Amino acid sequence: MEDKNEFPTLTLDDREYKTLLTKKFSRRKKYCAPDPTKLTAFIPGVIQKIYVEKGMEVKRGEPLLVLEAMKMKNDVFSPVNAIVKSINVEVGEAVKKDQVLIEFDLLKTNESSS
Repeated sequence: MEDKNEFPTLTLDDREYKTLLTKKFSRRKKYCAPDPTKLTAFIPGVIQKIYVEKGMEVKRGEPLLVLEAMKMKNDVFSPVNAIVKSINVEVGEAVKKDQVLIEFDLLKTNESSS
C-alpha cells in the first residue's frame, strides 16, 4: 500500500486543516453567489400569473408572479429594487428549477437591509 504523507488543505472560516478528502467532495459543485439581476425559479412548476411588465419599476417585496408547483400557488416577490428588463416566461409555461424568469436593471437606491 502506498504511504501518503501529503494531506490536502481544507480552509474553513479562515483556518486551514490538513485532511483526507473524498472523491465526492473533490467533485462537488462549487458555490456560486446568486446574480441579483436575475430571478430564477426555486422549484419546477407552471407560471399562473404575471403581475409586472417590461419597463416597470418594482420595489423589494412587491409580487412579481405566481408559480404553481405541486398543486400549491407560490407568490414570488422581488428580491431587489429594480426596473424589469425582461420577462422570460409566459402564463401557462412550465419552468425548470433555476430557469431565469425575470431579469432586472438594479436601481442605485438598493439597500441590503430589510
